[in-house]
Amino acid sequence: MKKHTSRLAVMAMLAALAGAPALLSAQGPGVENGQWTYLGGDAWHTRYTPADEITADNFEELTMLWRFNASSFGPSTPRATPSYIDGKLITVTGERRHVIALDPTTGELLWSFTEPNTHRYEYSMRKGYGKGVAYAEVPGRGGVVFITTPGFFLWALDADTGQPLEDWGEPIEIPGFSQTGGVDLVADLIDGWGPWENWTEPYDPYMGIPLELGYITSSSPPIVVNGTVVVNNSAEQGYNQTRIEMVPGDILAYDAATGDFKWKFHVIPRPGEFGHDTWENDAWEWTGDVSSWAPMAADPELGLVYIVTNGVTIDFYGGHHPGDNLFSTSMIALDAETGERRWHYQFVHHDIWNYDTPTAPVIMDVNVDGREVKGIYQATKQVFLYALDRETGEPIWPIEERPVPQSTAPGEQLAPTQPFPTRPAAYDLQGRQPEHLIDYTPEIREMAYQVAEENDLFAPLFNPPIVPGVSTGNGRICPGGAGGSNITGPAVGDPINGIVFVTSHTAGCGVTTLMPASESPLDSPQQSGVTYSQYSRGQGGGRGGNPTLEGLDLWKGPEGRIVAIDMNTGDHLWTIPHGDAPQEDQDFIRNHPLLQDIEMTEEIYNRGRGGHSAMTVTPNLLFSSGIDAEGQPKLFAIDKMTGERLGEIEIPGVTRYGLSSWEHNGHQYIIVQLQDGLAAFGLPAAMPQAGDDH
Repeated sequence: MKKHTSRLAVMAMLAALAGAPALLSAQGPGVENGQWTYLGGDAWHTRYTPADEITADNFEELTMLWRFNASSFGPSTPRATPSYIDGKLITVTGERRHVIALDPTTGELLWSFTEPNTHRYEYSMRKGYGKGVAYAEVPGRGGVVFITTPGFFLWALDADTGQPLEDWGEPIEIPGFSQTGGVDLVADLIDGWGPWENWTEPYDPYMGIPLELGYITSSSPPIVVNGTVVVNNSAEQGYNQTRIEMVPGDILAYDAATGDFKWKFHVIPRPGEFGHDTWENDAWEWTGDVSSWAPMAADPELGLVYIVTNGVTIDFYGGHHPGDNLFSTSMIALDAETGERRWHYQFVHHDIWNYDTPTAPVIMDVNVDGREVKGIYQATKQVFLYALDRETGEPIWPIEERPVPQSTAPGEQLAPTQPFPTRPAAYDLQGRQPEHLIDYTPEIREMAYQVAEENDLFAPLFNPPIVPGVSTGNGRICPGGAGGSNITGPAVGDPINGIVFVTSHTAGCGVTTLMPASESPLDSPQQSGVTYSQYSRGQGGGRGGNPTLEGLDLWKGPEGRIVAIDMNTGDHLWTIPHGDAPQEDQDFIRNHPLLQDIEMTEEIYNRGRGGHSAMTVTPNLLFSSGIDAEGQPKLFAIDKMTGERLGEIEIPGVTRYGLSSWEHNGHQYIIVQLQDGLAAFGLPAAMPQAGDDH
């Protein structure tokens, strides 16, 4: 497959890597002895495994060892990654977020845990988004699995039995609930919060937060750092909201051995706290979100946990909360023992674009210009990969504050500038600019330009939404709220070579319009809050048409891609489609009359597909999911240094998010998360009947 970086450039980059000082030989804790004990494999969330049995030479010998159908637990959880812990595979499934343990050799169910029903669960908009579990060896307790639920409870389970821990946490006064092993997170979240303190009715643990004040749930597991269980959260989807009251998504922490409450970090700073001055009116008192719905990463050696956040209630209009609004759309480094802020970095000031930070950061040590750097890297919906020093929060390469367009929506006051990394370069299209147009020939480029100009398709990054008939501009937000990058395709890292692999797509570029919130068809009695915003998103927000040049997409591809970035230099190593465009689309381009006089290359005719790839990294290969030209879901083996596809196998369905790889009974396994369960792949020697030890 032809790459988007020339082979000469790749060879030069590889030579530079070979001549650079040696990189670290370690990675974050959690994958020792071939295990996968964190959601992202290790505490650094690299999704890198040291297991190396599977190579380019034997990849196509992989066979499906077993398949687990989760239908008995209800609709499956396509957004999850199982953990491999001491001979058990432990994950979540179903809208109930059942915790299940499987035998890794056979896929047999060993135990399960389910929380009883509550109204808080029934209302949750993130039921099937659980992603996985947290785990720790706790002195005096042994192996413990920690889980947060759609109803926003924390549970500590014995890893061998799935039973709630004895003498842990506090009794939960709801019929059917275990009186040990759990914590009511809502009670701790709203304790001391002004709107709740002023509420005149008693707290009902079955119901949770009164809907008039807000709603909280979870969509990612907690993380355990040096004996502290750190809990993040998720709020109502801001892109559908019309009302401005909401509970802040404060970060909570508990003692892993006892369940005792340890600390709370206010994501919306209160008077006297750092960042309070970034709220220029009293909105901090009654609005909220700034939730941390993406997973977390940690550096146990530094004692830090890294949390990335959402924007403020509501998306697309922020006239009711002027200011930069810390700690929205930011990374926050907290001391895991005390909850104190060590540093933060805000990726988007006064975020109205639904540019919430969608994936866990990737941590790796690298060597930049001869100096060792403890790095942390964040992929974003706006397709910047922010590179920071994880000890200090300082950018590894300069990040410039650059002027951005201002809104003409009444009452809106956007930040005059936004942070633009100078390195690495963006890994997908940002806005829609003339340089993004197809340019197979000068004539084709000019024709594409005319189509884009006539249809008002050009737009800058951070283009504001519009109020039809009131605002100027076209309201195109590119990338749209779905990214760029998003949760269905987390970035992964090779900590040995210092490479981040990031997947993205270019499809999102919709026209976003605003209307009086009280008139919005998106409003419903089920929404949280009581006070209408002046404006909110109107119905839809689609692409606003998709003009083409005689059927040719106007914009450069690939439509869905994987980009490899060397974090020692900030250079892109290669770009490839993460799958193959449908054969009929490839044939259409090959035979197009406008393209008959050009050299036809795969880079031109194979634009890939929209969406994201699920990936994991090994010493030998990058594993990535995709769909081939015939529509068959595949798992690909990719050369990490060149992007060359070295092998492929069929998998029994589309996978999103869930690849993991680990070693069990001396063999390497790959787990594929399916829409209806899981599938395990390995070499034939790993089949249960291959030896007595299975």
